[in-house]
Amino acid sequence: MAEQEGGVKPAELDDFSADGQAPITQEERRKLDTILDIPVTISMEVGKSQISIRNLLQLNQGSVVELDRLAGEPLDVMVNGTLIAHGEVVVVNDKFGIRLTDVISQTERIKKLK
Repeated sequence: MAEQEGGVKPAELDDFSADGQAPITQEERRKLDTILDIPVTISMEVGKSQISIRNLLQLNQGSVVELDRLAGEPLDVMVNGTLIAHGEVVVVNDKFGIRLTDVISQTERIKKLK
């Protein structure tokens, strides 16, 4: 891989045709290269629940809110609010982490960024 000015190297991307879809064009790759270093927020969603405002106002320390997931089900891995994977909670150096168990293809992730 050739190094560009300032010690910056172009990113190497996988061939996007591996998942049965057409590979991205050079123009699409050029556009993608311009956004590769933009920070995004990654979060894990344990579950959801809908409650009334009345019940929301009654919540206090010690309240328990039942979620829509069973214990042990994979968590949703979200990037900027968009589902990109599922995973399970792990502990890494006394901090929580997530082991990805199911990840959507790079092509689908790129489409969801648009």
